[in-house]
Amino acid sequence: MITAERKNFDEIRRMTDGAQKLLVVGCNTCVAVCLTGGEKEAEILASQLRLARKQDGIGGSVETVTVLRQCENEYLDSISEQVQKADLVLSTACSIGPQGLVFRYPTKAVVPAMNTNMMGYVKEHHVWTEYCVACGFCIIAFTGGICPIARCAKTLLNGPCGGSQGGRCEISPDVPCAWQEIYDRLAALGQLDMLKRILGPKKWNASNSGGPRTMKMEGFKP
Repeated sequence: MITAERKNFDEIRRMTDGAQKLLVVGCNTCVAVCLTGGEKEAEILASQLRLARKQDGIGGSVETVTVLRQCENEYLDSISEQVQKADLVLSTACSIGPQGLVFRYPTKAVVPAMNTNMMGYVKEHHVWTEYCVACGFCIIAFTGGICPIARCAKTLLNGPCGGSQGGRCEISPDVPCAWQEIYDRLAALGQLDMLKRILGPKKWNASNSGGPRTMKMEGFKP
C-alpha cells in the first residue's frame, strides 16, 4: 500500500489561509488504512483548520468530503458539486490524489495536505516497512522473494557491501541487512546456488528514472 504522512499544520495553514471557501477531500483507501488521510483524519484536519482560522479572525468556510479513492475519475466526479463551490481544495490523499483532482478539475486550485513516503508492507500493527520502489523490473525471483532495490540501503544486486554487522545494516542497528535476509531465505529454501547467478546492470529505464510511466491494459472497455 502507499503510505503518506500529514504535513506540518503550520505548512498547511500557509497554503490554505488565503482561501475563503476551503474543501478538505479525504481518501478512504491507503491513507485511511495508515490512519493519516481517511475520512476521520480529513474531518479532524478540517476541525483544526476551522478553530485556527476562527482564532485568527479568518472568515470563510472549511468543508470536508471523502471519496473511496482519489486516484479514479469516477470517485472524483462524485464530488464535482463540492469542488466547484470551493476556492481551494486540500487533499489528504497520497500525491496521486491532488494530481488527479488537478487533472479532473483543471481550473481549480489544489494543494496537498500530505507527504507521500513509500509503498509499504504492514509488518506489524501500525508499522509499515518499504518493500517496493516500483522500479519496473522485478528481480525477487532470484533473491528469495526479498527486494534488494527497496530493502538494501545501497541497492546492491549481487551480495552485501561488507558494512553490515550481526545481520544489521551499517546505516542503523534497527535496519536488517537485506542481503543477510536473502541469504537466510535462500538457505532455508535450499537454493543457495541462486547466489552464484550474477545479475547484470539494472534496467533503470523501466523505473521512474526513465520518465513518467503509463500502463495500459489492451482489450478492455470502460
